[in-house]
Amino acid sequence: MPQPCTAEKIMTVGQLAARSGVAVTALHFYESKGLIHSTRSSGNQRRYPRETLRRVAVIKMAQRLGIPLATIHTALQTLPVGRAPSVTDWQRLSEQWRQDLTRRIDKLLVLRDQLDGCIGCGCMSLQSCPLRNCDDQLSEHGPGPQLLEPGPEAAD
Repeated sequence: MPQPCTAEKIMTVGQLAARSGVAVTALHFYESKGLIHSTRSSGNQRRYPRETLRRVAVIKMAQRLGIPLATIHTALQTLPVGRAPSVTDWQRLSEQWRQDLTRRIDKLLVLRDQLDGCIGCGCMSLQSCPLRNCDDQLSEHGPGPQLLEPGPEAAD
Protein backbone atom coordinates (compact mmCIF):
# COMPACT_ATOMS: atom_id res chain seq x y z
CA MET A 1 0.00 0.00 0.00
CA PRO A 2 1.49 3.38 -0.99
CA GLN A 3 2.47 5.75 1.76
CA PRO A 4 0.64 9.10 1.89
CA CYS A 5 2.66 12.01 0.58
CA THR A 6 4.06 14.01 3.48
CA ALA A 7 6.26 16.48 1.63
CA GLU A 8 6.76 19.61 3.69
CA LYS A 9 5.05 22.63 2.20
CA ILE A 10 7.69 25.07 3.49
CA MET A 11 11.45 24.83 2.94
CA THR A 12 14.42 26.59 4.49
CA VAL A 13 16.95 28.20 2.18
CA GLY A 14 19.33 25.29 2.89
CA GLN A 15 16.69 22.72 1.99
CA LEU A 16 15.82 24.60 -1.18
CA ALA A 17 19.50 24.82 -2.13
CA ALA A 18 20.09 21.13 -1.46
CA ARG A 19 17.04 19.94 -3.41
CA SER A 20 17.43 22.37 -6.33
CA GLY A 21 21.20 22.05 -6.72
CA VAL A 22 21.54 25.84 -6.60
CA ALA A 23 23.84 27.57 -4.12
CA VAL A 24 22.30 29.50 -1.24
CA THR A 25 23.98 32.64 -2.57
CA ALA A 26 22.29 32.12 -5.94
CA LEU A 27 18.92 31.77 -4.22
CA HIS A 28 19.54 35.03 -2.37
CA PHE A 29 20.47 36.64 -5.71
CA TYR A 30 17.31 35.30 -7.39
CA GLU A 31 15.27 36.70 -4.54
CA SER A 32 16.99 40.10 -4.76
CA LYS A 33 16.06 40.20 -8.46
CA GLY A 34 12.42 39.33 -7.73
CA LEU A 35 12.59 35.92 -9.41
CA ILE A 36 11.57 34.02 -6.27
CA HIS A 37 9.96 35.11 -3.01
CA SER A 38 10.21 34.02 0.59
CA THR A 39 8.51 34.74 3.86
CA ARG A 40 10.33 35.11 7.16
CA SER A 41 10.10 32.97 10.25
CA SER A 42 9.78 34.47 13.72
CA GLY A 43 13.60 34.25 13.87
CA ASN A 44 13.83 36.24 10.57
CA GLN A 45 14.95 33.20 8.57
CA ARG A 46 13.85 32.75 4.97
CA ARG A 47 11.11 30.24 4.26
CA TYR A 48 10.10 29.22 0.76
CA PRO A 49 6.94 27.48 -0.42
CA ARG A 50 7.80 24.12 -1.95
CA GLU A 51 6.61 25.21 -5.41
CA THR A 52 9.64 27.54 -5.46
CA LEU A 53 11.58 24.42 -6.53
CA ARG A 54 9.90 24.55 -9.94
CA ARG A 55 10.62 28.25 -10.35
CA VAL A 56 14.28 27.67 -9.49
CA ALA A 57 14.46 24.76 -11.94
CA VAL A 58 12.98 26.94 -14.70
CA ILE A 59 15.39 29.79 -13.87
CA LYS A 60 18.37 27.44 -13.84
CA MET A 61 17.47 25.82 -17.17
CA ALA A 62 16.61 29.14 -18.82
CA GLN A 63 19.98 30.55 -17.77
CA ARG A 64 21.73 27.50 -19.23
CA LEU A 65 19.93 28.21 -22.49
CA GLY A 66 21.17 31.79 -22.46
CA ILE A 67 17.86 33.45 -21.69
CA PRO A 68 18.58 36.79 -19.98
CA LEU A 69 17.46 37.22 -16.36
CA ALA A 70 15.26 40.16 -17.38
CA THR A 71 13.35 37.89 -19.76
CA ILE A 72 13.07 35.20 -17.09
CA HIS A 73 11.81 37.82 -14.63
CA THR A 74 9.16 39.06 -17.05
CA ALA A 75 7.93 35.52 -17.68
CA LEU A 76 7.83 34.62 -13.98
CA GLN A 77 5.79 37.77 -13.30
CA THR A 78 2.92 36.14 -15.21
CA LEU A 79 2.69 33.40 -12.57
CA PRO A 80 0.33 33.85 -9.64
CA VAL A 81 1.52 35.07 -6.25
CA GLY A 82 0.22 33.36 -3.14
CA ARG A 83 -0.61 30.01 -4.72
CA ALA A 84 1.18 27.29 -6.63
CA PRO A 85 1.05 27.86 -10.39
CA SER A 86 -1.35 25.55 -12.19
CA VAL A 87 -0.65 23.54 -15.31
CA THR A 88 -2.40 26.30 -17.29
CA ASP A 89 -0.15 28.93 -15.70
CA TRP A 90 2.97 27.00 -16.73
CA GLN A 91 1.60 26.40 -20.23
CA ARG A 92 1.03 30.13 -20.67
CA LEU A 93 4.61 30.85 -19.57
CA SER A 94 6.08 28.19 -21.85
CA GLU A 95 4.12 29.54 -24.82
CA GLN A 96 5.86 32.91 -24.33
CA TRP A 97 9.23 31.21 -24.80
CA ARG A 98 8.32 28.68 -27.48
CA GLN A 99 9.13 30.89 -30.50
CA ASP A 100 12.33 32.23 -28.95
CA LEU A 101 13.52 28.71 -28.08
CA THR A 102 12.70 27.45 -31.56
CA ARG A 103 14.71 30.33 -33.06
CA ARG A 104 17.64 29.55 -30.73
CA ILE A 105 17.52 25.86 -31.65
CA ASP A 106 17.52 26.73 -35.35
CA LYS A 107 20.57 28.99 -34.89
CA LEU A 108 22.40 26.30 -32.93
CA LEU A 109 21.72 23.77 -35.70
CA VAL A 110 23.10 26.16 -38.32
CA LEU A 111 26.16 26.81 -36.16
CA ARG A 112 26.71 23.09 -35.62
CA ASP A 113 26.38 22.31 -39.33
CA GLN A 114 28.42 25.22 -40.72
CA LEU A 115 31.07 26.02 -38.11
CA ASP A 116 33.76 23.93 -39.80
CA GLY A 117 33.36 25.80 -43.10
CA CYS A 118 33.22 29.37 -44.32
CA ILE A 119 30.66 31.34 -42.34
CA GLY A 120 31.09 34.61 -44.24
CA CYS A 121 32.83 36.50 -41.44
CA GLY A 122 35.56 37.95 -43.67
CA CYS A 123 38.54 36.16 -42.09
CA MET A 124 39.43 34.40 -45.38
CA SER A 125 41.43 31.87 -43.34
CA LEU A 126 39.79 28.68 -44.57
CA GLN A 127 40.26 27.03 -47.92
CA SER A 128 36.53 27.34 -48.62
CA CYS A 129 36.40 31.10 -47.94
CA PRO A 130 37.48 32.25 -51.44
CA LEU A 131 34.82 29.98 -52.93
CA ARG A 132 31.96 31.05 -50.66
CA ASN A 133 32.98 34.65 -49.98
CA CYS A 134 35.31 35.79 -52.75
CA ASP A 135 36.98 39.11 -51.85
CA ASP A 136 34.71 39.26 -48.79
CA GLN A 137 31.70 40.21 -50.92
CA LEU A 138 29.41 39.24 -48.07
CA SER A 139 30.58 42.29 -46.11
CA GLU A 140 28.27 44.31 -48.37
CA HIS A 141 25.34 42.68 -46.57
CA GLY A 142 26.49 43.88 -43.14
CA PRO A 143 28.84 43.00 -40.33
CA GLY A 144 29.31 39.59 -38.76
CA PRO A 145 29.13 36.07 -40.12
CA GLN A 146 26.65 36.51 -42.96
CA LEU A 147 26.30 32.80 -43.69
CA LEU A 148 25.31 32.14 -40.07
CA GLU A 149 23.26 35.29 -39.47
CA PRO A 150 22.26 36.89 -42.74
CA GLY A 151 21.63 40.63 -42.54
CA PRO A 152 18.33 42.19 -43.58
CA GLU A 153 19.53 42.63 -47.19
CA ALA A 154 20.09 38.88 -47.54
CA ALA A 155 16.38 38.29 -46.84
CA ASP A 156 15.41 40.31 -49.94
